[in-house]
Amino acid sequence: LEAAADAAVRAYRRARRDHSRAELAETAGMGADQTPTKWLDQIIEDALERALAHHPVNVLSEENGWDDRGHVATLVIDPLDGTANAVADVPLCCFAGALAVDGVFVESLTIWLETGQRWAATAREPAPCRTSGRTELDRAAISLLRPHARNTEHWLRVAKRAERIRILSSSTLEAARVLQGSTDGFADAASDSQRLVDLAPALVSVPPAGGAVLDCAGRPIVFDP
Repeated sequence: LEAAADAAVRAYRRARRDHSRAELAETAGMGADQTPTKWLDQIIEDALERALAHHPVNVLSEENGWDDRGHVATLVIDPLDGTANAVADVPLCCFAGALAVDGVFVESLTIWLETGQRWAATAREPAPCRTSGRTELDRAAISLLRPHARNTEHWLRVAKRAERIRILSSSTLEAARVLQGSTDGFADAASDSQRLVDLAPALVSVPPAGGAVLDCAGRPIVFDP
């Protein structure tokens, strides 16, 4: 996790220094998640691939997909969560990763790339921060994914009940804000847009801080890499 994070931070800063906004926003190809990969994504992804080449770990990433190297440990990473923000020079983007051993997530690390702020967690160990403790939507401060045509009704139902709505366009940064108690919750209001790489770090970090990661029926989200 540390090797991947260090490589991501260095590559992000180097890319922002050496390339124009237009260059970083160009499409480099199609990612494993079937969304376009920007050149900024690819620069960071390539740096991570080099950094992890000699580590005994499989890698599952948003852009390059599954690299099965035959190890018991798997690193699930989003090298750049918040790409649209990053290429537009909006400083709300993160590196985020979670380490699974024999299919069980045991550690996570999220880094706010613009500031270097870090949220590290180990499953079932005490967390250095706490969620707000709020369990009701009414009067809550909620982060939401942007609304889509297919979920506008559900999105508005949440927005009308909450006291404050934020859209940061970086799921991993929003989850980090939940676990440290600066916002009460983060939700995908039935758009079904979340990916494993977005949710894996929260599965490790949020429960020890007093929170929960649930689906829209209130059931724990369970998956393996």
